[in-house]
Amino acid sequence: MRVLVTGGAGYIGSQTVKELRREGFEPVVVDNLSTGHRESVKGAELHEFSVADRDRMLALLRERPVEAVIHFAAFCYVGESMEDPLRYYRNNVAGSIHLLEALIESGVRKFVFSSTCATYGEPVAMPLREDHPQHPVNVYGDTKLAVERMLLALGASHGLRSVILRYFNAAGADPEGELGEDHEPETHLIPLVLQVPLGRRKQVRIFGDDYDTPDGTCIRDYIHTVDLARAHILSLRYLADGGPSDAFNVGIGRGYSVREVVECARRVTGHVIPEIVEERRPGDPARLVAGSEKIRTALSWEPRFPDLEAIVRTAWSWHNSRPRGYAV
Repeated sequence: MRVLVTGGAGYIGSQTVKELRREGFEPVVVDNLSTGHRESVKGAELHEFSVADRDRMLALLRERPVEAVIHFAAFCYVGESMEDPLRYYRNNVAGSIHLLEALIESGVRKFVFSSTCATYGEPVAMPLREDHPQHPVNVYGDTKLAVERMLLALGASHGLRSVILRYFNAAGADPEGELGEDHEPETHLIPLVLQVPLGRRKQVRIFGDDYDTPDGTCIRDYIHTVDLARAHILSLRYLADGGPSDAFNVGIGRGYSVREVVECARRVTGHVIPEIVEERRPGDPARLVAGSEKIRTALSWEPRFPDLEAIVRTAWSWHNSRPRGYAV
């Protein structure tokens, strides 16, 4: 099956492209490389343009017809989305509209969407399950929810079948060492912690240690990129088998606190990693943990990296061998 992968040069997209090729799919990558890396696209054709370029997308789909799409391409920084909301609506929502127009015109009716637990907003129950109310508290989450709603509408109007995957905290690196996390700026906790033993920062900043959690720091559900990639492949197969549109959380179903992540990194790296506690950041819930029973049952998905130390070890192997990321 030939599959269009938008944002396939990004952190999760590139790992998914690699796993697609391993599983016998033919990925065709579209990425404007605004945040992705050409070097991360291994063994797949890369077309460098924006998904908002409807004419180029239509031309590509005529030249290289596909059966399905995995849509990663998006801006994904929560803080930035609040500072420059129009940029996020333009890219994440308007860009998706142009993509979907091209797909509908080209007859593509299978769609896997990279969404986020940020669509839920402030949790009212834990763990978060797929039927939790969706009231995002930031622009990033709102843009993802807007696309989710478009997919449901297109299902009713044009027969588009979609799988929506709501990620929790993507983490880790390719176990074979080819791919890893390289963002600028970096905002994810695990690479920030690992920058300390690499000499790129002096200490880890912990935002609040007075939450209602066992050690006072925020708890998050960390999911390895390989396990996210496998969720996308299982979603493709589900749609190819005629499965109806649905939404699934993707997380291991267990949370780790900020301090547990720091302590794990100390064990894995063998370095003392100093920490400093600062004020809480606005809008940080105490706990975000996935209820993942639905995807386990419906798609027979199980994480291959179910514990934090295995995730951190792959991340450390990548960052230690390539401390400047793909720039090396």
